[in-house]
Amino acid sequence: MSRGLQKIYSELPKHYELIDHILTFGLDILCRRRAARIAVADGGERWLDMCCGTGEMATALKRLSRNGTMLTACDFSLPMLSQATLKPEAKDIRFAISEAGALPFADHTFDLITVSFATRNLNSSRGTLIKRFREFHRVLKPGGRYVNLETSQPESRVIRKLMHIYVGLTVKQVGSWISGSKEGYSYLASSIPRFYPAGELAEILREAGFSEISYQPLFFGITAIHKAVR
Repeated sequence: MSRGLQKIYSELPKHYELIDHILTFGLDILCRRRAARIAVADGGERWLDMCCGTGEMATALKRLSRNGTMLTACDFSLPMLSQATLKPEAKDIRFAISEAGALPFADHTFDLITVSFATRNLNSSRGTLIKRFREFHRVLKPGGRYVNLETSQPESRVIRKLMHIYVGLTVKQVGSWISGSKEGYSYLASSIPRFYPAGELAEILREAGFSEISYQPLFFGITAIHKAVR
């Protein structure tokens, strides 16, 4: 990821979760819970929450994990990871700092990888996103699962247009007002309308080598959960 993104995310940790909850009316919490339940359904002993940010998805996974499950949370931003370590569940989570494109893990390490509301940050181009997915594919065991939660593009033109208007009117304004980071929330506001529809993201996962790809649109397609198998 670029140094620009490093700078942006160094400014956001303190208020990041609060702003997300305000802007989504708490729907981001429900989405993560749904994605976490899908992710843990097939078990496994070693899980990786990639691009973990302040640790919301990692802690949701930890609450659902069985004894003996080893959960690692990884992010490229030390300030975001530092915020994640403050959560009560953090004592039972291993933390690692790494770029998504060059993970410090051996081939076939994990039974599960999750990413929630961070895939847009890996998408400087379609080719770059495919490379990041291939890196996730590399460190998954054969039969391992990848679960991706991200904003999407509703099929309905009306809902899609309303979503884009809402994002344009609120994300930059509210986010920068609370956090003080105009650059950070300007970037986040611009990344949402540019991200892929659910069907196209499924095809990108297929190009990266995944199979058994399925997805569930949530809240009229504003977000989507993708599941894929190595």
